[in-house]
Amino acid sequence: MSSQPAAAKLGHTMPGRSRDDAGAAVASRWPALPSYDEWGETCDTLHAHTQVLGKLATVLAPPEPQLQHAALRTTARGWETLPLPAPDGSGALVVALDLHAHDVIVEHSDGRARRIALTPDRPVGQVTRDVLQAVHDLAGDVAIDPTPQEVPWTVPLDDDEQHARYDRGEVETWFAAATRAAMVLTAFRAPFRGRSTPVNAWWGSFDLAVNLFSGRAAEPPRTDFITRNSMDAQEVTVGWWPGDGRYARAAFFAYAHPAQEGLGDAPLEPGGGRWDGELGLYLLDWADVCSTADPYATALAFARSIFRHACRICEWDPALAATADGVPPPVR
Repeated sequence: MSSQPAAAKLGHTMPGRSRDDAGAAVASRWPALPSYDEWGETCDTLHAHTQVLGKLATVLAPPEPQLQHAALRTTARGWETLPLPAPDGSGALVVALDLHAHDVIVEHSDGRARRIALTPDRPVGQVTRDVLQAVHDLAGDVAIDPTPQEVPWTVPLDDDEQHARYDRGEVETWFAAATRAAMVLTAFRAPFRGRSTPVNAWWGSFDLAVNLFSGRAAEPPRTDFITRNSMDAQEVTVGWWPGDGRYARAAFFAYAHPAQEGLGDAPLEPGGGRWDGELGLYLLDWADVCSTADPYATALAFARSIFRHACRICEWDPALAATADGVPPPVR
């Protein structure tokens, strides 16, 4: 960048502030998160709502490698789809979870919109039916598979009367944490010169993740639809989840596919995470991140250190792997 005013105008740094200073500015005030055992009822309800959005994206978006078309995105108001082709050909459609107003928003590119309230005792089934009706009213007929995915329950989303707990305070705390996690993942991905995904919000596993690819193909470890379509390339994945029934604590995580011998032996700094052999990934608990003087830097260092180690073990092109430790390329 030739001049600081240009950098400031483009939003890369604030005037008079270095990138390191900008990182420090977002490091403070990271919220503590309860364990899944404490807020699981609200978490499951919120998770189910995201599945409705994901099902719509799966049906309407043009298919992409690694099922990228089905992923949601984080925004300043919550999770939402990318613009989706309207079923009736009238334009584009976005469906969003507004976690400030606590609504589901169905928006058409022509400006029309519908809002469906997320209230403390409103069942997922009722919200789902209202969302699908709003899509129909604004953009035409669409049919989704209402079977929930990657969760322990099986009741169809449009019939789900079980999940109704929705505590606004718990949702807002989760979203504040997820926002900070997404900023770390965005910074981790930014300098990498190979193919990578944006920060995806995955509605099946209810996590955030970014994938960096080596450019080589890989054999999927299983033959189910999701695995065979999402894990057909060599990659390193770094992400964050709020906790679930398998692992109740919020945490950053990282893994490589295909996993090579020695992957779990990365030299980590004290307090810098650990390898979980049962889950097959590295973990850095959210509480441990928040307890440090600079949570942002701590989480980013975890992501970069695991990526460096995984690339060595998995024999990535060293020149490509090294780009992830650089800075984003300048705008010329």
